Amino acid sequence: MISETQFQKELELIISNAIREDVGDGDHSSLACIPADAIGKAKLLVKDEGIIAGVEFAKMVFAYVDAEMKVETLIEDGSKVQYGDIVFYVTGRSQSILKAERLVLNAMQRMSAIATKTNKFVQLLEGTGTKILDTRKTTPGIRALEKWAVKIGGGVNHRFALYDMIMLKDNHIDFCGGITPAITQTKNYLKEQNLDLKIIVEARDLEEIKEILQNEGVYRILIDNFNYEDTRKAVKMIGDKCLTESSGGINENTIREYALCGVNYISSGALTHSVYNLDLSLKAVD
Repeated sequence: MISETQFQKELELIISNAIREDVGDGDHSSLACIPADAIGKAKLLVKDEGIIAGVEFAKMVFAYVDAEMKVETLIEDGSKVQYGDIVFYVTGRSQSILKAERLVLNAMQRMSAIATKTNKFVQLLEGTGTKILDTRKTTPGIRALEKWAVKIGGGVNHRFALYDMIMLKDNHIDFCGGITPAITQTKNYLKEQNLDLKIIVEARDLEEIKEILQNEGVYRILIDNFNYEDTRKAVKMIGDKCLTESSGGINENTIREYALCGVNYISSGALTHSVYNLDLSLKAVD
């Protein structure tokens, strides 16, 4: 995964770009009718049920917009919330609160939805020893937020992007001319470039798993679109030679059965690409 320093840079870029997009040359609605020195207070109100996520990000947004704003946190990231809960109060210039409002809500509603879905998957995997992974199927421009939300929900982050892990999927293998050439050339490339990156290789059937196992240096095998029986066979073949990951259309109804096949990880794009925002609201307090 990327370093914490790089992750923080990604978050800073998200905030600066989102404020640029939303505020432009000024929040003229607020500038027109609210005095610049007016002080206000608002609460983050929950109008749904789930896992709250994005509280710490909201603090970053408020600090970016106006360093003098103060946040009183009542409920931390990763906590269960229900209708009527107040997550935090923010106090500061009324214009600043309104300038930050939409970014805070957009981010927290989506992050909370992802954390809630991830947590549901985590519960379904309880007792199996299998961990849930996210994917790169994220919203362009806000991947850092969505992967952060997966962690808050109890999941594990897969690679962040194309640069922090090698993943040889079906197209790489086909374009390269086969599994063994792809792995061999990858290891040579990493050596030539002095890169220390883990290698994951996708298998489409049991024969491909056999070929992958004939090559050294593979960190994890991606058992893609296998049925339960073949997944169990694949796990047995692989043993402790490397880690295992199941993927391919796995949902709430099938995830536990795949976990019981013995895989170390299950990856699901649905954690980030198929969620409905948690209903949150930022309301002025008298």
